[in-house]
Amino acid sequence: MEKEGAKLMERKSNHLVLFYITNRPDVAIIAEKYGVDRIWIDLERLGKEERQKQMNTVKSQHSISDISTIKPLLTKAELMVRINPWNENSPQEIESVIEAGSDVIMLPYWKSIQEVRNFIQNVNGRCKTSLLLETKEAVECVDEVLSNGGFDEIHIGLNDLHLSYGLTFMFELLTNGVVEELCDKFRKADIPYGFGGIAKLGEGLLPAEKIIMEHYRLGSTRTILSRTFCNYTQIEKIDDIERVFKDNMEKLRNFELLLSQYPQEAFWENKEEMIDLVDEIVGILKLKEEK
Repeated sequence: MEKEGAKLMERKSNHLVLFYITNRPDVAIIAEKYGVDRIWIDLERLGKEERQKQMNTVKSQHSISDISTIKPLLTKAELMVRINPWNENSPQEIESVIEAGSDVIMLPYWKSIQEVRNFIQNVNGRCKTSLLLETKEAVECVDEVLSNGGFDEIHIGLNDLHLSYGLTFMFELLTNGVVEELCDKFRKADIPYGFGGIAKLGEGLLPAEKIIMEHYRLGSTRTILSRTFCNYTQIEKIDDIERVFKDNMEKLRNFELLLSQYPQEAFWENKEEMIDLVDEIVGILKLKEEK
């Protein structure tokens, strides 16, 4: 996308669709109460520990029984389930997830058009389908995937994708053109899309506010609330979890309302500032690796 004469993508909503990963019923109810759009049950295990062994990422211990426990509690939010990367057991896993009541199934770590076809055929329109793009092989075949269609939305997973490219910091993908080029393709294919996750406002190596502004500039309509948005495993009392959710969601939605009043130039300035910040962070991380 050229800066010269460029306009921000028109948005149908001033709210990002927000995903939150939890298998705790009480936390899911609170998240929905304060405006989370999707509760995410995470069944992915295969290969994840090996891929992300050097990273401080969450490796969930969710199960299919969590789907049938949480689904009846939700009145507004959808229930999304991330299954394992495509393998010989995927057809049965998909059957079990649909039977348990999932509204959306997400396929992670796909590398070929055939894996996507297999996934779509096995779901067979029985619930929404989401593709999690997080390999360089997926980037290479994404044109064909978009041309074939048959799925409902796509999300760029920055953690695994930056590892796939051998990068130092996952947000390099926002400043080196990879995410921007992908978002442009998704927009032209008229498929809903999002990328990565956000911390609570004012936090994160790269401040959440700057990342949210990139979502708006690039036309992204969805993102994940990261562990740091509300790390309920570190909070003992349920009332305190509710307070954290209430405060952080209120700040986030108010910031989004402010963005609707920002001039276009502010988003381009933010992009330039992000490039400098990411370069600085990468330099610091590389120095740490050398020590």
